[in-house]
Amino acid sequence: MTGQDPLGAAPIDTGKPHPARMYDWYLGGKDNYPVDEAMGRQMLALDPRVPVMARVNRAFMHRATRWLAEQGVRQFLDVGTGIPTEPNLHQVAQEIAPEARVVYCDNDPIVLAHAAALLRGTEEGATEYLQADVRDPEATLEGAKKVLDFGRPVALSLIALLHFVSDEDGAQELVRRLLSELPSGSFLVVSHATADFTPEESKAATEKLKAAGVTLALRSREEFTRFFDGLELVEPGVEVPHRWHPELGEPVPGQDTGVIPGYGAVGRKP
Repeated sequence: MTGQDPLGAAPIDTGKPHPARMYDWYLGGKDNYPVDEAMGRQMLALDPRVPVMARVNRAFMHRATRWLAEQGVRQFLDVGTGIPTEPNLHQVAQEIAPEARVVYCDNDPIVLAHAAALLRGTEEGATEYLQADVRDPEATLEGAKKVLDFGRPVALSLIALLHFVSDEDGAQELVRRLLSELPSGSFLVVSHATADFTPEESKAATEKLKAAGVTLALRSREEFTRFFDGLELVEPGVEVPHRWHPELGEPVPGQDTGVIPGYGAVGRKP
């Protein structure tokens, strides 16, 4: 089953769940379909904290963006944007630096349709949208260069994205390629789900999503840290997301009900 997206672009497959739309459902959004809610409820049956995890992840993005803007970063490339949920990355960055330039990138037509309709930036800065897949880093870089100056530092954000990219699809190589064209002083921001704390539930979730056609590549702390090889980790290093600079934002209700099974970190390119 397919549906047309609001801008008349590529058809949207409503016959199987999509991670971005499931994430929207976890956050209480309305840009999802019954198939996304059905799979989301299956995930909740395995771990009722899933909506809290989604909010914790979103809050990590807010704090990391705020920290980067306060350090003087004025360019952001957000790959795997997801359906817009305010405040969005550009709103956080441009609140601190109105001249900040942001490029969002996603491969889901419904995400890009909503991005074009909802994501409005400041007059001083720039907020642009690019339809491309993380598995096609050349297209992502080419499109981003039309808006961002790759002669100046860029913050590359991969928020809740890489756990949907398997090693067979070259997750590590994709990150290296995206970073390769960014200058010294650029940053990598990553959040990622893990099975380290909930192995049985994570295995069941992986199998359910696989049966529905969704890849879930949960990684250990060691595997996650490899994404930052060659970079200088920003203190406190690799952390459970809500423990990364908690002073930069408000706590998420329920975040302390056990360990949130994920990691977050920010690294600087020397």
